[in-house]
Formats: sequence, C-alpha cells, structure tokens
Amino acid sequence: MIFCGMALAPGRKVRVPLPVPGAQPLETLCLCGAAPGRTLVVTAGVHGCEYVGVQALRRLAVELDPAELSGNVILLPLANPTGFYAGAKQVVPEDGVNLNRAFPGDPAGTLSARLAYALETALYQAADFLADLHSGDCNEALYPLVFFPTAGTEAVNRAALTAARALTVHYRVRSTAQNGLYSWAVQKNIPALLIERGGLGLWSETEVNACCEDVRALLRHLDILPGGNPFRDQVEIAEARYVESAADGLWHPAAGLNDSVKAGALLGRLEDLSGRCIQEVRAEFDGVVLYYTAGLGVAAGDPLIAYGHP
Repeated sequence: MIFCGMALAPGRKVRVPLPVPGAQPLETLCLCGAAPGRTLVVTAGVHGCEYVGVQALRRLAVELDPAELSGNVILLPLANPTGFYAGAKQVVPEDGVNLNRAFPGDPAGTLSARLAYALETALYQAADFLADLHSGDCNEALYPLVFFPTAGTEAVNRAALTAARALTVHYRVRSTAQNGLYSWAVQKNIPALLIERGGLGLWSETEVNACCEDVRALLRHLDILPGGNPFRDQVEIAEARYVESAADGLWHPAAGLNDSVKAGALLGRLEDLSGRCIQEVRAEFDGVVLYYTAGLGVAAGDPLIAYGHP
C-alpha cells in the first residue's frame, strides 16, 4: 500500500502525515492488512464540535489489528483540527467557511479550500469506499442516521446504499448533496456515506461504541474483516425538508427528536427580542423529526429543523 508517498508493508499500523498546502499536515493512521483487499477510508472532525466520530476513530486506531485485515483502513480523526481545538461551530475558524461546503478544493484558496484539496487529493485516490462521521453540532439535537447518495452513478449509488443497510442507525436518508467530503467523493465515483450520531456538543460511551460498530460493520461488509453482518431494521427516508432561519432571532422548537408530525403541525417559531414572530415553521407533510436546533439564538441561514418521510 502507498499513501501520501509512503510505502506501507502488509501487517503494519503507521501514522502518516497528510500534507496541506500552506498549513500543518493532518494526522492519519494507516492499517495495512496482512492480506490483500479493499481500502476503507474513515474521516471525522470536519466540524469542530462533533465529537462521537473523533472518539470512535481514536478507539479503533488502538483496537484494529492489521493482522486480522484483508485490505486496508485509513483513519483521519480530525479533518478540521483548528475548529476542533477552538470549539468552532460548523466552520474552519481561520476563514469562517464550512469545510463540508468547500469541495472541490483549491490549493491556492483559503484554509478550508486547501483542506478540501488536501483531503480529496490524498484520500480519494486511496479509497475503495469512504465514510465520513458526523454528529449534530453543539446546538443541534440529532437522531442517529446515515445519508446515502442518489446523485452519483447507478453503480456508486447502489454500492453506497447496500453498505448503508449494514449500519446500526435506524434511519437512512436519500441525499442529493455534491459539495461535501463524502458527496464530492461520490461525484468522483467513490461509494461513500455520511453517518450522523450524537449532538449538542456531547459524546457518550454508548454512542462511541455504536459508532465503532458501524465502522466495523462497513469493514465486514467490504470483507476487510470477516464475519458478515446481521439484518438491520432501518427506515428509508425518501424525502426530507431542511428548514433554515429566515433572519437572526430566537428559536423555539415545538417538536422533539423522532417525533411523528402531521402535515400542518407547528414545528417551531422564530421570534425577535420583543417576541414578535419572524418565522413560523409548519410541517409540509406527515413525517418524523430527524434533527433540530436546540439553541435559542440563531443567525440568518442557520439550520432550524429537519424532518422527512419514507
């Protein structure tokens, strides 16, 4: 296996720096299996306050044994390290850009563009499959789910959907996104998923264990680890609505996680400081709440609530 110009011998576990133009390299851990096979790339820490995936990859870096692998695993626990250490909500603090909206990257751009360029240049050429781990941000409550692509080729979409069915999350959500770490990989013909678990700037051992099991499920699905996967009871969300704030204001959600809502039901109100209603959010169809902003203060364009139906 060759990664970032470094040749790795079978059966080895090696930390490899991933170069970023004009910035410190990112730290990856490469596990080169004792037997040949496919390569799974798993990333986390794209957003600075989403912690479950970061902890899961740190744990898997210790627990996974290259001697047991038929293929390779590349783990990147912190794709946005300055955002992580600064506790920055959603963005790369140096330029205020959401890294998951910065693809394709630019080696001569601001830091987020250079990070995106570095990630796609190093990771995409190595990956047979890519999984990007996320959570609700520090102000978001979220029910565990996986986004799978519908904007790639038929073969890539099918490969991603088949893998998504192996995960422990209850909801799998169709996605047409194209400018994120996982969704741009899909545009480059790499099957990929975005897995969401946890939120509100918190993490727990239960959530980390479940996230580790999802990564192991992908490894078994790709035959990198032996054993296969049991049937998972999932619900596919065919259509989702993602409601954003129309203005700066104070958000009062009226529905909770995994709540079933009827068409026309009040999902929340956005008010100004005097209490005047700026925006009233009502369900456009019968569905279920996937995530919502739990913080009181929101800026124009911030996410408020997401809901969907099978």
